[in-house]
Amino acid sequence: QEHVLLYSCGFAELYKYRYLYFVVIFTLYILILCCNSTIVFLIWTHKNLHEPMYIFIAALLINSVLYSMIIYPKLLSDVLFEKQMISYPLCLFQGLSYCTSVGSEFLLLAAMAYDRYVSICKPLQYPVIMNKITIYVCLILAWLIPAFESLMLGVLYSNVKLCSFTLTGIFCNNSVHKLQCVPSVAISIYGVVMLINIALLPLLFILFSYIKILKISYQRCREVRKNAVKTCLPHLLVLIHFSCFISFDIIIVRLETDLSKTLRLILTFQLILFHPLLNPIIYGLKMNEISKHLKILLCLLLYNI
Repeated sequence: QEHVLLYSCGFAELYKYRYLYFVVIFTLYILILCCNSTIVFLIWTHKNLHEPMYIFIAALLINSVLYSMIIYPKLLSDVLFEKQMISYPLCLFQGLSYCTSVGSEFLLLAAMAYDRYVSICKPLQYPVIMNKITIYVCLILAWLIPAFESLMLGVLYSNVKLCSFTLTGIFCNNSVHKLQCVPSVAISIYGVVMLINIALLPLLFILFSYIKILKISYQRCREVRKNAVKTCLPHLLVLIHFSCFISFDIIIVRLETDLSKTLRLILTFQLILFHPLLNPIIYGLKMNEISKHLKILLCLLLYNI
């Protein structure tokens, strides 16, 4: 469908301060790209970080970069114009890419939880279970499953009739659901199934894995408990803040809430800014091996300056 959709943003006097908004958003975008890419570069270049846990961390940060690339380039172009518009096919592409990225995040966090479970609860079997094939399969499925399910959702959305042409937000997310003339039962059911497959089931698996880890580690010596907490805490922090942000996004869109445009904008920015920016900060500071190489890199950069 060749419909053109309008954004109902929330930026105060957008056109008047468009260049200021552009500079601020562009700076944040570059910061996100640099922070995530730096940690990925460290993992890529240091052989002692070529272990399953760090490989999954690198994949998670790459996903954060892709997540940002889905949203920020279009957002940067939008703030320069008086009216923010997007074609319906492009909006679908952005929304489904966003769903894929979110699903991949949960599945990657599930893979990391399984890696920690095997490492702490079955240390002697760890090299056998977490071999290269297992890692590759986990990485491929983490991106392939959400992409396939999002594609099927896109096919369903491509045939709906639209009666509303204004999006309540700064990018295409679940708010596309509200543009339909008559809510599609098929889309609603498929959406729930998709949510269960790529979010709720991985989340339950993650919680089950960490409960088992805590239970087994507290039956062992103090050193084992300390190492378990040290390696699992960053993953849990990432899981908690990401789950909260996504829950916010779903609740705001699905419920008929009378939120002001400015408040909606602030909540949305928490999702598109804090999440991709917190991931590299958490792993850069909390993971000792990454933190050590990061300090060396920063010292070298400061010395050369």
